[in-house]
Amino acid sequence: MNEPQQRCGLMAIVGKPNVGKSTLLNALVGQKISITSRKAQTTRHRITGIRTRGAAQFVLVDTPGFQTIHNNALNRTLNKTVQGAVGDVDLALLVVEAGSFTTADARVLALLKNDVPVLLLANKLDNVQRRADIAPWLQDMMQRHPFVEIVPMSAKNAKDIERLLDVCEKYLPEQPWWHGEDELTDRSEKFLAGEMVREKLFRLTGDELPYTSTVVIDKFEEEPPARKGHKRLVKLAITIVVERDGHKAMVIGDKGERIKRIGTEARVELEKLMDCKVFLELWVKVRSGWADDEARVRSFGYE
Repeated sequence: MNEPQQRCGLMAIVGKPNVGKSTLLNALVGQKISITSRKAQTTRHRITGIRTRGAAQFVLVDTPGFQTIHNNALNRTLNKTVQGAVGDVDLALLVVEAGSFTTADARVLALLKNDVPVLLLANKLDNVQRRADIAPWLQDMMQRHPFVEIVPMSAKNAKDIERLLDVCEKYLPEQPWWHGEDELTDRSEKFLAGEMVREKLFRLTGDELPYTSTVVIDKFEEEPPARKGHKRLVKLAITIVVERDGHKAMVIGDKGERIKRIGTEARVELEKLMDCKVFLELWVKVRSGWADDEARVRSFGYE
């Protein structure tokens, strides 16, 4: 019998802020590589996830939520990232909340080229009280755009994720894989370390801390295992950048409790993700107005 022909293609996950794009990417890859929190604009970089299943390799690009409210240098940069990611893909996954389609959703849809097949993912189906209400909404969505398919689902449901991969596989070109079978992302451990600290920062400060806070990696050093059977050691020094003194106090917390917890939770997840021992130092610095300064935005790693 002939081996099945390999398929491989680029798929962009797009949508407005906070519709579950990063949760979906992690579920499709099968491991956490993109950070998540309830705060809009958690994802700030184009992150590629790789899932190889059977003869198919899915190369998934998670993008920042397309921002239409705040027009500062940071958001202009993030929006360029979204537009760049959707320009040359084999399939676009437009993520919306099941039963809802807002002006912000329409603006993201307008970014997609006519020659790119678009799959509409009606995510967070588990939040819909009456499934019967979805039918007229689906009819309305089919009138809005020639979507190749509409998939109602929940990114938290493993069966839905497998069903989605089955649907997507048909749209991947027949060609050799671009990555090794066991690769999960194109991002470095150094990048993932900074992202993990930023996730814990956002999760543990909630809505108190403005989204214009970021992290800068000052040191990433690896030491080989001390002896056989031991794990390598990664030493990290990371600075959390905020815009005001009040935000700095908020991040540090009473008697340093909050920054200690941010560091502990990030270290535990990084040790699991990178299979190593991690020594992590955190600092907090104030850089007022950085998110509206093009040069500073670039210097902090936003392309």
